[in-house]
Amino acid sequence: MSTYYRALWAQPKLVYMQDAIVIIPTFNEIENIEAIVRAVFAQEKKFHILVVDDNSPDGTGRKVKSLQEEFGNELFLLERKHKTGLGTAYIEGFQYCLKKEYQYIFEMDADFSHDPKDLIKLYNACHIEEADVSIGSRYVDGVNVVNWPMSRVLMSYGASKYVRFITRMPICDTTAGFVCYKRIVLETINLNKVKFVGYAFQIEMKFKAYLKKFKIEEVPVIFTDRKRGKSKLSGGIISEAIFGVLTMKFKSLIGKE
Repeated sequence: MSTYYRALWAQPKLVYMQDAIVIIPTFNEIENIEAIVRAVFAQEKKFHILVVDDNSPDGTGRKVKSLQEEFGNELFLLERKHKTGLGTAYIEGFQYCLKKEYQYIFEMDADFSHDPKDLIKLYNACHIEEADVSIGSRYVDGVNVVNWPMSRVLMSYGASKYVRFITRMPICDTTAGFVCYKRIVLETINLNKVKFVGYAFQIEMKFKAYLKKFKIEEVPVIFTDRKRGKSKLSGGIISEAIFGVLTMKFKSLIGKE
């Protein structure tokens, strides 16, 4: 039995502090936002939520405001005027959360591709196992993806293999977007120097944490493709990831991380 599961076995009923916040970036997620908010708040461990909305034309931001009347000081909304990329949404979210007292800051999608029930696994990996970064990994224990066409599975799996080969990070799911960061990681990384805004943002954050010698642990999860709404993945985002990784690695070799 691993240390992680021995720890859980020894503490069948854990008492959790309110020390964690989940950042959910949104653009046109009106079909998912209320359900995902309620699902996160339904967990045994108490999490706060910060929605970072990019002025969604479908009214996602307005829906969050209406939910704030019910959830009070547990649900927060950061409204941005323009859609400027996933990376910038998370950076602004990180900066917002670091002004508060949260010790664990999460990234999670709004579309249920990340199961809210797995939040506690990522939390425990950092809180109990003392990882600095925990990753909800699709590929650390086989290929755990549901409802994706084979072409997309191969593209995602291949991208992670490519990134691992170039960067030498010992991470199976380098492009994962379901992540928990300890506060110290985000305080140590210079967030103003994070360059990538799309798919490659997830890679860059892991690479920076790896270069800073933080302990990174992958937690196996099952990734389920969205049932409602549209994917934001595009050719430009993929291109940024492929060529950006080479640039990122080169800069690290010459000391310009």
